[in-house]
Amino acid sequence: MPVYVYKGLETGKYYEFEQGFHDEPLKTHPETGEPLKRVITPPAIIFKGSGWHVKDYAKKDASSKSEDAKE
Repeated sequence: MPVYVYKGLETGKYYEFEQGFHDEPLKTHPETGEPLKRVITPPAIIFKGSGWHVKDYAKKDASSKSEDAKE
């Protein structure tokens, strides 16, 4: 289930709630009744390497290419 981040409008605290993808956004905190607003957060992904491109992941040395062509 996705985790959504909400900000309390009275206290400014951030809360995380698991909700179904098609569930309506929460309007109030389920326990305290504080009004909430859903916050958009960046995805948690990390790109490693010199860059993010097809050629960065498909590196083959030139000698193996020439040997494959001879066979």
